[in-house]
Amino acid sequence: MEATLTPRGRIGIMLEAEAISPDVFRSLGIREIEELEVWQGPERHPLAEFFDVEVRGEGSGETRIVIDGDVSRVKRIGQEMTSGSIEVRGSAGMHTGERMAGGKIAVEGDVGSWAGMEMSGGLLTVLGDVGDHVGSAYRGSWQGMTNGRIVIRGNARSQLGGGITGGEIIVGGGVENFCGIRQSGGTIVVRGSAVRGAGAEMSGGTLAVEGKVEQISPGFLPSGQEENPTLAEVELMGRFERFTGDYATFKNPKGSLLLKEV
Repeated sequence: MEATLTPRGRIGIMLEAEAISPDVFRSLGIREIEELEVWQGPERHPLAEFFDVEVRGEGSGETRIVIDGDVSRVKRIGQEMTSGSIEVRGSAGMHTGERMAGGKIAVEGDVGSWAGMEMSGGLLTVLGDVGDHVGSAYRGSWQGMTNGRIVIRGNARSQLGGGITGGEIIVGGGVENFCGIRQSGGTIVVRGSAVRGAGAEMSGGTLAVEGKVEQISPGFLPSGQEENPTLAEVELMGRFERFTGDYATFKNPKGSLLLKEV
């Protein structure tokens, strides 16, 4: 089944739309999809108030959702999805793919903060830039992404992969502050540069930065070199200095920070 959602106009107050998920759409017909509720502030509205809905192949095959337009003011698309796919032909809002456990989300534009938060499986691909806290733990939690894969073609803001314990995050551009903070597992690859605090409070896993790191965390000690390492199916060219840390936080950390020699 394939459902196409086309925004009916500009959305003012942001929508909370966790109902936009293959798991929710799977067994529904077009009228039931149109009647699904989304939140706008303190009020509930039917999905059809904001989107035109088309359905093809109702009740058959894998569930695929196509959002044909900008939904940067729509939060929680694909939240907790376990299968199927979502294609966004534009930008998407905060919490896209939050706690997703399977399936695929592909966004042609940018995505807001908290995308892929605490995800445990699946694939989230963003062709543009992303906000803060992508693949990270939520406020008050220490465990971020545990599995799955996030691929960002553009740049990421701060605290990418905060608390990550497993899975893979690949950034084609640069990152800002505290990428991989509290990382204890998994792999983060940054093809561009980082500002400061990369790997701060790290105890395990691997973080590689191919570009320049403006301010390296002081709790990392040199532990060797690697030539053309391959991480998360990404081949990095050149010689990388390997550091272990973060000794400023842990007595016997296992975190690996790879920085390219200039």
